[in-house]
Amino acid sequence: MQLPEPQTKTFPNLLGAIEQGQIKIPQFQRDFVWTMQKSAGLIDSVVKGYPIGTFIFWRTKERLRSVKDIGKQVLPEPEQGEFVDYVLDGQQRLTSLFASLRGVVLAREDGREDDFSKIFIDLEAQESDQIVITDIEGKDEKSLISVSKLLTGGLKLLVSYPEHYHDKLDTYKNRIESYQYSIIQVKDAPIEIATEIFTRINVGGKPLSLFEIMVAKTFDHEKKFDLAEKFQELVDNLKPFDYETISDATVLQIVSIILSKECKRQVILGLDKSDFVNTWDKARDSIERTVEYFKNYYRIPVSQLLPYNALIAPFSYFFFYHPDKPTGDKQKFLEDFFWRCSLSGRYSSAVESKLAQDVKRIDQILAGELPSYDWSIDTSDEFIKNNGWFSAARSYIKAILCLYAYLQPKSFNDNSIVNISNYWLKQANSKNYHHFFPKAHLRKQNYGEFRINHILNITIVDDFLNKREIKAKAPSKYMAKFRDVNPNLEATMKTHLIEDLDTFGIWDDDYDKFFDERAKIVSRELSKRVIKQDIDKQGQSSIIDDFEEELTTVE
Repeated sequence: MQLPEPQTKTFPNLLGAIEQGQIKIPQFQRDFVWTMQKSAGLIDSVVKGYPIGTFIFWRTKERLRSVKDIGKQVLPEPEQGEFVDYVLDGQQRLTSLFASLRGVVLAREDGREDDFSKIFIDLEAQESDQIVITDIEGKDEKSLISVSKLLTGGLKLLVSYPEHYHDKLDTYKNRIESYQYSIIQVKDAPIEIATEIFTRINVGGKPLSLFEIMVAKTFDHEKKFDLAEKFQELVDNLKPFDYETISDATVLQIVSIILSKECKRQVILGLDKSDFVNTWDKARDSIERTVEYFKNYYRIPVSQLLPYNALIAPFSYFFFYHPDKPTGDKQKFLEDFFWRCSLSGRYSSAVESKLAQDVKRIDQILAGELPSYDWSIDTSDEFIKNNGWFSAARSYIKAILCLYAYLQPKSFNDNSIVNISNYWLKQANSKNYHHFFPKAHLRKQNYGEFRINHILNITIVDDFLNKREIKAKAPSKYMAKFRDVNPNLEATMKTHLIEDLDTFGIWDDDYDKFFDERAKIVSRELSKRVIKQDIDKQGQSSIIDDFEEELTTVE
């Protein structure tokens, strides 16, 4: 990278470079937000010869995703191999100058239009007054000239004004055209340096996300590759499967671990552009097959139920290198991996480092080997009782909700499958999360909040049932009603891991019995999904630490 090079450009040179397509606004710049009044103030400073700050350009032959239509003007694309000046600082000022001096009608994001040809010079104004204005109410139109017409109107227009304004017209025109715009050019810098400069310049604003930087870095005009568009296509493809909440950060992690087995920020920034672009289609396919596998084999109906978004990454890595559905040992080892991560708070911290470790475990599974783990899993009923505080954001709770969803819970009254959607799963107080022993009922019996608001007391039901039929009634009362209308009630309740209404204390409203019996059933089902290893007998410290860290973040 060469040292930044200061230079100056006059109005014709600067505006000409924009119109020739040499100066571009990179995609990571925010939208143009200056008002016409603020833009008029900028031109007023130019007319008076005041400094308006320095523009910082990044000169490069790279082709980025750029805004081609400053002020809705269709600007040419530079020839391949030519230098382009991308604006790192001064986008608002540069757009204001271009729109004002060219009289552009500028369309805003909200649909409004601002006509920048309606920025005027007040020929009656004194040097100490605001010379460039937008409010012309009550002023003589012969004492006003738009900035764009002053520059483009020619001699015939100018001489049409009263003679005593001619000197001012000539002075203001010369000041604008001869104004020296200060520019610093950053040359031969890689994209990560350019975006770092942009971020530091705009330290008071919103910093660029890693995804925004990678959108800029990976843009390929010839291959028509635009990461922002590709990511949106992926999200759109996943919407019918209710997995549209996958994050752009997770997608970057997936491509990075496929290419390098690492996914830290600096590793992602250092990925080769061609490798990224060439890998995208197969990586996207591996993500889609992961979603299909989660939905069909683990029966996780929606992405909001996933204990971690990051779980999609190691599975996508697996499917990138294993195009077929896993069977036999690979299927068992993958399931063991899924539940070990989900039940342990695995990705509650240091996600990038842990994903790099877990990719090595996926390599073992791809080779048909059972990985070893350095964290323990406890699926005992006592552990579930002690760690089951219900919060829809906790990974451990989501894991047990995945277990509940696997059984495709059915409605108490008619045995129909309960609809599960991403929208309501975001909220712990959703009416679809039903406390089987209602909270009000248990509070009257002096149970503490931890035991009341516990995953073992949660069932997934229809919103209608929760609001209209169950409310705060004791289980013996509302379940008696459902027994009358649903001849298959026993089978229905098994889909909620409530296996015997008598043994579970339902008809006696015995919460302690219900709590203990359901803990045993949940423990049994979780144990089926984990391959026990020696480390699981050594205690619970590692996962308890992760739970505590998660709770301090979530609760």
